[in-house]
Amino acid sequence: MFILLYRNELRGETFWMEWKDLLCERLLSSTSEQSEDASLLQCVCYGLGHFESCVSARFQLAMLLLLLETLQIPVSSCCVYDPVFSPSECDALKELGFTVLTENEEGKRAVYQPTLFYLMHCGKALYNNLLWRNWTPRTLQKMTIIGNSFNGIQERMLQRELERDYSFLSRMIGVCEETPLSCSSRFLDVFNDTALIQFPLENLNKLPECTWTEPSEPLYQHCQDLEIIQREKD
Repeated sequence: MFILLYRNELRGETFWMEWKDLLCERLLSSTSEQSEDASLLQCVCYGLGHFESCVSARFQLAMLLLLLETLQIPVSSCCVYDPVFSPSECDALKELGFTVLTENEEGKRAVYQPTLFYLMHCGKALYNNLLWRNWTPRTLQKMTIIGNSFNGIQERMLQRELERDYSFLSRMIGVCEETPLSCSSRFLDVFNDTALIQFPLENLNKLPECTWTEPSEPLYQHCQDLEIIQREKD
């Protein structure tokens, strides 16, 4: 399949070698502390886009394959979804071994074991929804995100709007552990502003206890451009 050629091309890139070293150090070691069996680690990928027609999406898919290979996560343990996927794209992903979701979760996926979320250039609401759904210290610490830099999001927004519209994301910016992931100039459009984001339990426990009480589901009533495709209402 053509995507394997893209994977092999990325494998020779210097920035991938840097990613690989960092991710093995951070993720394999942290997984072993939480679970005796690293194969229990799950992966979820949202928002990949039309990889049949978009070169950037192809490289992002190829990078996902490299990550799964390096972190020893079976491809079948990786769920993928994008509401724009065509039937042929879904078939191609299934042929590669991925689990293709059929429902638009809007990022509201509950985490029960150490899980990697691969969210390249996804909308702020998707990150916010994911944090809301898993809003306890014990659950958040099981999540690792490779995606948009939270610090970058903060720099591009008015603080009052970030706190009003994306409150869960806003509250995590100060306590998450974010490490920028470099890329070469050739791949700036594909992997720019990408970071490894983790949620250390010792940082989460520093927040006031009231932080975690019965969080209300985000509604985004003030957002004119939500950046995600919401599920169709019944």
